[in-house]
Amino acid sequence: MQLNYIANASVRSSSGKTIPVIDPSDGQAFDEIQRSNAQDIDHAVQAAHDCMDTVWRKITAAERGRLLMRLAEKVEQHADELAMIEQRDCGKPTKQAKADAAALVRYFEFYAGACDKLHGETLPYLDGYSVMTWREPHGVTGHIIPWNYPMQIFGRSVGGALAAGNVCVVKPAEDACLSLIRVAQLAAEAGFPAGAINIVTGYGHEVGDALARHKGIHHISFTGSPKIGTLIQQVAAERHCPVTLELGGKSPQIVFADADLDAAIPAVINAIVQNAGQTCSAGSRLLVDEMIYEPLLERLGQAFERLRVGPATMDLDVGPLIRQTQQQRVWDFLSDAQVAGIPMVAQGEIVDEAPDTGFYQAPTLLRDVPVMHRLAQEEVFGPVLCAMSFRDENHAVELANATQFGLVAGIWTRDGSRQFRMAKRVQSGQVFINNYGAGGGVELPFGGVKSSGYGREKGFEALYGFTTLKTVAIKHG
Repeated sequence: MQLNYIANASVRSSSGKTIPVIDPSDGQAFDEIQRSNAQDIDHAVQAAHDCMDTVWRKITAAERGRLLMRLAEKVEQHADELAMIEQRDCGKPTKQAKADAAALVRYFEFYAGACDKLHGETLPYLDGYSVMTWREPHGVTGHIIPWNYPMQIFGRSVGGALAAGNVCVVKPAEDACLSLIRVAQLAAEAGFPAGAINIVTGYGHEVGDALARHKGIHHISFTGSPKIGTLIQQVAAERHCPVTLELGGKSPQIVFADADLDAAIPAVINAIVQNAGQTCSAGSRLLVDEMIYEPLLERLGQAFERLRVGPATMDLDVGPLIRQTQQQRVWDFLSDAQVAGIPMVAQGEIVDEAPDTGFYQAPTLLRDVPVMHRLAQEEVFGPVLCAMSFRDENHAVELANATQFGLVAGIWTRDGSRQFRMAKRVQSGQVFINNYGAGGGVELPFGGVKSSGYGREKGFEALYGFTTLKTVAIKHG
């Protein structure tokens, strides 16, 4: 049984209830977590405040950096262990789980080096005055972490908050808690004071809601759906609590006739099958110049048919989806496509070794998807790629911007002028030209526009969101 981790101690929930932990590869329970409640959140928030008031605010920026670097070293030493935990908890193939552990190390390394680089300014003003600004932490920050990339999103969110001088209360998704509990334990071993990092598990409508509403939380970082993001904004607004929201995407890959298809095709495939398509920045819409539409789909179809899906430990191209309800969601989208007469170009194969009780979905390539069909408008959060053709550059921009989302875009063209025109016209928080990072790179500010949210995580830019700016004006004659 896994316990909450509050003030560097393992703690049972006051509810006395638990939630089973399911292995997506076979659908079987193998552990259980605490079904926490508002009382447990209150305990964690109080522990965080005690830490801030008595210890954390007295620690210098340089020492915060040393602590984060020691945590990076701990995570690196335990990377294989963390990858195995993440693999079973989330159904990630081995290579993806190991990549996530490596990314977590890099987040902590990056923010360790950033701690003492967060500077204020001196401002010219009236004669006889000296004016300066400095950045101060919010205090206690709340972090609601989704199930698709627990370690990575913990690193980009909690790592930045700690670097800026905050202490953290973390609510992981009930489907993916185990690796984060272990990371919090490693943080204690690395020397983080009790209360700096607190993990409280449970359901979103119970624990997440209590965290968002708690008056002791001074900033909320949330990654999830636009619907829940709206609710968090509303709750936070009642007490004027700032929020950072990353709310998903329906990201386009735009392929022009002059593109290097040998480079584009592997990137297009990886951007939709990585993590079984359960990625906010997945390249789920493929917009193709009509001059190369048919030959590109033929090549993509052949590649999709070679993709293999199976248990996480087999380390194939694609692992299982996180849970049965997510599997059913993908099935519902594909059923809608069939009813609408949307042609399927190709599918991958679920291997015979995959248990019938696991949550598998073969990667699927659809073509001629109408721009306003829900497949082209809503996040499937599964390995489903929707292709459509465009006539010219203006038409490509129109299609690219024709959703409520704006998280990531990929542009494939050798034309340098077009690269800049498209980058400016596409409504997106990140634009990748002749590559598709899927939000990759810890140094790169990440976040969206429109319904994809606001605020930025990752990179140095994240530190501004985790601090407030104070202006100090001194009159000295």
